[in-house]
Order: sequence, then C-alpha cells, then structure tokens
Amino acid sequence: MNVKSIAGQLGEGRSRPDHRLAAHRSVSDFVALTKPRVMMLALFTALVGLSCAPVRLDPLTTVMAVLAIAAGAGAAGVLNMWYDADIDAIMSRTAMRPIPRGKVSRFEALVLGLLLGGFSVVALALATNLMAAALLAGTILFYVVVYTAWLKRSTRQNIVIGGAAGALPPVIGWAAATGDIGLEPLALFLIIFLWTPPHFWALALNRTDDYARAGVPMLPVVAGRTATTRQILIYSGLLALASELPWAIGFAGTMYGAIASIGGAIFVLRAARLNRTVEADRRTAQRLFVFSIAYLFVLFAALLIDHRGEPSSFMRASQNGIVNFSEV
Repeated sequence: MNVKSIAGQLGEGRSRPDHRLAAHRSVSDFVALTKPRVMMLALFTALVGLSCAPVRLDPLTTVMAVLAIAAGAGAAGVLNMWYDADIDAIMSRTAMRPIPRGKVSRFEALVLGLLLGGFSVVALALATNLMAAALLAGTILFYVVVYTAWLKRSTRQNIVIGGAAGALPPVIGWAAATGDIGLEPLALFLIIFLWTPPHFWALALNRTDDYARAGVPMLPVVAGRTATTRQILIYSGLLALASELPWAIGFAGTMYGAIASIGGAIFVLRAARLNRTVEADRRTAQRLFVFSIAYLFVLFAALLIDHRGEPSSFMRASQNGIVNFSEV
C-alpha cells in the first residue's frame, strides 16, 4: 500500500467517466456497496454489546447509536469495494459487484464511503460519547487502510490480523452505553477475532483459484489445503475455549454456558472432519462455512437472552471494590 496506488485508483475513477452509468444505476446498487449481510452481522454484535452493558440508554439515543454504527459498517464496506474494484473484477465470487459491473463508478463509491464514514462518526459522537466515536473511526480506518489496502494483498495473515476490525462492533456498542471499555466486551472481541479465520478460510478453500488469479495471498493459496485445514482446527479449538469466557467471568449464565459448550464442540468436530478430508471434497468446507455463521448468531443471541439486562458479577465486584484496576 502506498499513496501513489491510492491516488492512482482515485484518478482512474475520475479520468475515465462512463456516462452510461447514470442510466443504469439504482438505489440497490449503492446499497450493495455497503455489504448488507456483513453490515447486519456487525450491527447485531454491536447491539449485543450495547444491550448487555450495565448502563441503559434511552430509546432515541439507542436508535441513533444503532444507525450510526450501521452507517460506519456500511462505509467500511463501500470503501473496501472502492479499493478492491480491480481484483473484484477478476474473481468470480465478486465480479457481479456494482463497480465491476459498471453500475457505480469508483469515484462515486469513494465519495459515498467517505460521506457515510464521516456521518457515522459525528453522529455517534453527538448521540453517545467520544470514546465510542473514536472506536468507530478506528475500526473503519483499520478495515480500509490496514486490512484492505495493506494486509490483504501482502500477507497470508491478512484475515487473522484484519479480523480485529470485524471483532470491534460489540466493543463499540458497549462504549456507546458506558463511555468506557470493560472486560466483558473484550471477551466478545476475542470470540469474533478467533471466529474470523476458520470462518473465512473455510470459504477460501473453495475459492483458491479465484484468489490465486487475483494475486491475493490467502492461506490456501500460499500454504495449501492441508496447512489451512490444520489452522482452521487450531483456531476452532481456541474459539471453543474463548466462547466460555462470558460464562467464566459471570457475564452470562448457565444457559449461555451450555449453548457455548455444545456449539463449540460441534464447531471443533466439523473442523476436525474438514482436516481429514481430501482436496476433492468441497462440501465439508462449505458446510463449516455455513455453520460458522449460524454458530456466531446463536452464540450472541444466547448471550443477549441469558444476560437478562443484569450487570455481570464481574462488574458488580468491580463496583464493590473487589476488582480495582487502578491498583493493578
């Protein structure tokens, strides 16, 4: 990543305008740029962090915070598609996105992404606090600059490190309610951070040719299937352990702990099965990918239900002086 490459992409979008775009563009094309499914997952995990925080916001502030976080997630998606338009056109999985199809120009995507990002940060700051707004701004910048423009095209660890951006929404939601960061949202961050590699590598296993053709050093491309499935199994085991943290620190009750145990065991078993499969077996990787989405949703939904709006035992201990970080 360098200034010239970014400037070049901006210049390309402005120097070769396609006047036919105006006749073909639609609202759905601009919505597609925001990666709605990714945005909804980020929004859901942020809402869990917001709802489980020990401080309750009034309904209007909650709606404003949710809209701001959604706009921020959308902005990250738009800017990702702006920067990656060249490789999106090469990969079959992404070739039908609005920019490769000529529905939206790169320059229009850049403007939309910047406007959405600016609006989201300012709106969250005005609706809640500067801590939450700073975390949202940092998340957008990390996803666009660190992951998209740097790591994605330069290292096999792109998903591992870049996954931090996708793991921050529950921390943002918690900060929006409390103005601070606690152990509880960091536990949620760790869960999503460890979930991202096996989730995405399971998808990448069946898209190796796509990534190789685009020059993206995804782990299956540079290390092969055997090394990738081994890493998926390792991260799945770590994820299963991390998923018990909310229960271990008293942030969630028995119901969540049971669901996390069962879900984690199934995740590890599916990863182990994938690790034993041959290269020709594409279904096992696809099934793990689909299961990983359901797993994360069920896990966070269980946390939301099991929490019942009560402060965690860890938070109560902190308030009572049993846990005092100022003395650590």
